[in-house]
Amino acid sequence: MAELKLDDLRTGEKGKIVKILGNGSFRIRLMELGFVPGAEVKVVRYAPLKDPVEYEIKGYHITLRHEEAAQILVKKLD
Repeated sequence: MAELKLDDLRTGEKGKIVKILGNGSFRIRLMELGFVPGAEVKVVRYAPLKDPVEYEIKGYHITLRHEEAAQILVKKLD
């Protein structure tokens, strides 16, 4: 299955993180929050104006903006 950006997933869908794009402090911060290759992430819900989006990863709920989520590549899980 092809890689998608995390922000391509819809409510209730799950993905396995393949790669974190970008560099510097932003990339490190995402990894500190648990967004590491191999981790499963689920889309919990979108905000009323569609941004930000709430994700569940490693038992935690984290919100990211679309431009931040677009830096995370995932493989969609069934």
